[in-house]
Amino acid sequence: MEIKKPAMAGTLESSDCQVTVEEGEGTIEFSLDSTVINQYGNQIRKVAYDTLKNLDVKNVKLAIVDKGALDCTIRARIEAAVYRSAEQTENLPWGGAIRS
Repeated sequence: MEIKKPAMAGTLESSDCQVTVEEGEGTIEFSLDSTVINQYGNQIRKVAYDTLKNLDVKNVKLAIVDKGALDCTIRARIEAAVYRSAEQTENLPWGGAIRS
């Protein structure tokens, strides 16, 4: 999937995360700011990279500001931001088409 324009999903509320995506420079550039980075930073990175792989996104700048979000929330925010960025608003594969 191609990133066409910058997009964002999520909030900065407790137990959520704010995800921003924009076109990369040929690779995946990842930045993470998290209140629980010492405990869960590696897991958040794994979820982010796995989600991008499942969406076939290889050229992106991904920034996550995490406030203690669960894996499923992180995955959903990344998916929403990527679909907004790719301007895909119809025929979204909700309901299990994207596997973790």
